[in-house]
Amino acid sequence: MDRRTFIGSVAGGLLAVPLAAGAQKPRMPVIGFLCSASPAQWASYVAAFRKGLNETGYVEGQNLAIEFHWAEGQYDRLPALAADLVRRQVAILVATGGPDSAAAAKAATAAIPIVFTLGADPVALGFVSSLGHPGGNATGVSIVTVELVSKRLELLHELVPKASVIAYIVNPNGLNAAAETRRAQEAARSFGQQLHVLRAGDEKGIDAAFANLAQLRADALLVGTDSFFNARREQFVALAVRYAVPAVFEFREFVAGGGLMSYGASLSEVYRQAGIYTGKILNGAKPADLPVLQPTKFDLAINLKTAKALGLTIPQSLLRRADEVIR
Repeated sequence: MDRRTFIGSVAGGLLAVPLAAGAQKPRMPVIGFLCSASPAQWASYVAAFRKGLNETGYVEGQNLAIEFHWAEGQYDRLPALAADLVRRQVAILVATGGPDSAAAAKAATAAIPIVFTLGADPVALGFVSSLGHPGGNATGVSIVTVELVSKRLELLHELVPKASVIAYIVNPNGLNAAAETRRAQEAARSFGQQLHVLRAGDEKGIDAAFANLAQLRADALLVGTDSFFNARREQFVALAVRYAVPAVFEFREFVAGGGLMSYGASLSEVYRQAGIYTGKILNGAKPADLPVLQPTKFDLAINLKTAKALGLTIPQSLLRRADEVIR
């Protein structure tokens, strides 16, 4: 071998090393994030989800990519959005914003791992075999919102004990609607209250529901648990103030924005846990072996400014139990 041949061989070898290394570099996993709501209203929850991912060693843009698909409150768009993420061959499909997203994800794939957040019983809906042993390709966090409807009505009864006519606003498009309505009706009967069910599936429907509430001369308002309602919390709070009706909501974000009272789990913590589960699955865990998580703590939040504006005096029994009081 002459000198020129040797130099050419060495140079070729040196060039081959980075090319081979580049060919062996693993593809960055892509997470499909499906949500029934809108990105603006869900920013804090997405931040909590990213925090959970970070706790398991994943940082978006460094060793992970996230593909977001938003239904913008139009639940009928979810099946097509889920199918598109499956076609993109995402590593994990994260279905958030209620049971409708999880249902769309389950219908779209039986192979890709699914991490859900929802406010319903995933066993009753057929998403998992059991809470302790999901058994399929899906697991996640269940917020048990339906079960808390009666508790919210109890708190409302304690706040305004003379209220006999209660308005209840529910989104008829949600999978939870029927079960939650039955639970609310049962609770109202136990308190001797008359419950009027008002349905709202869009922004105009919310306005119309409050107008009907005024005509019914409702003494208080119970707002149903629904991701679309959560996304429209500013509208709900403004209308409750305009119609001067005491209202109880699901999440503290309503109270932080001027709502009277809320009782429920921390949604930010729910999304952080979903992020942790997503990271665990990326690290090799199987959804079938990860138990469905459920919150163990539920927070009562009360806004004293709003109570004063409504001319209400919050009972000390409620104030003592409140986890957050906005003055």
